[in-house]
Amino acid sequence: MPMDLVDEIDQRSREVFRRLVETYLETGEPVGSRTLSHDRAIDVSAATIRNVMADLTEMGLLHAPHISAGRLPTERGLRLFVDGLMQVGDLTEEERRAIEAEASYGDVNTLLEQAASKLSGLTQTASVIVTQKSETPLRQIEFVATGTGQALVVMVLDDGRIENRIISIPDDLPASALTAAGNYLNARLRGQNLAEARGKIIAEIEADRAELDAITARLVKQGIAEMTDGDDWSLIVRGRGNLLDETAAQDIERVRMLFDDLEQKRDVIELLTAAKEGEGVKIFIGSENRLFSLSGSSVVAAPYRDKSQKIVGVLGVVGPTRLNYAKVIPMVDYTAEVLSRMLK
Repeated sequence: MPMDLVDEIDQRSREVFRRLVETYLETGEPVGSRTLSHDRAIDVSAATIRNVMADLTEMGLLHAPHISAGRLPTERGLRLFVDGLMQVGDLTEEERRAIEAEASYGDVNTLLEQAASKLSGLTQTASVIVTQKSETPLRQIEFVATGTGQALVVMVLDDGRIENRIISIPDDLPASALTAAGNYLNARLRGQNLAEARGKIIAEIEADRAELDAITARLVKQGIAEMTDGDDWSLIVRGRGNLLDETAAQDIERVRMLFDDLEQKRDVIELLTAAKEGEGVKIFIGSENRLFSLSGSSVVAAPYRDKSQKIVGVLGVVGPTRLNYAKVIPMVDYTAEVLSRMLK
């Protein structure tokens, strides 16, 4: 949305548009000229307001769901409002304390779970957090046989998190090979993450410098390949039930589609990791993001950092396009700030 569009709208039209969008975000209903004419901030007649609304509709900023109904902002209109006309609110001391209290204790997994739950509760939306799997150095790794052809890999990370992954193993693999593989990797992985150590370990095995028997060497090579393959991110989703609260019957199908979208783990992670680029809060409205375009939903997200100021994850909220952006944006921003502070 080119911001010079704001300059094309005169002051009166900007005020009518701003108050219409604010009223819509509060009520979820189309807004008519009669409603706005009672607004003391707009000192013009209903007829003048109708003319202004007609002009804004021609510009693609408003649309009428029915012929005789009021107007609703389009996605283009919402983007213009969020970027150029919205007055972002500030958090109350009570809200700040609530966010800080939920992120005041526990290991990293607990902190993330608490942050997701609190953000969902405060915004009455679904909250989502993605966090990197493999960037944190390993403290310990262990292979545990779970059945024919499979083993559980238990990885304890330096920040206290525990990650479990299932890998494929030969059916006749002896238990001693699992122990030997664990000992070998512990000696080489401790203090490093999987991505850093993968190439070095595979090169050592292929050059026959690993001092492992053929079966154990094959297990290590196959295991580390499978453990580092695929997503480097894990996903936390909380508060789906909030999306059903006060949902009109005609919106049930939209919410059902949103629920289906949230189950597309890889796509959700892909969308949120896009918010890593640049600084501050990112806002995706409706069709601006491919994943939630059909359900007509918006995403507000912000990255959080570790003690070295490196971005290690993204948190955000998902809800209808009529989110209370002025309230949600500072909540997402402050939660990311608090989480970054705790991870230091």
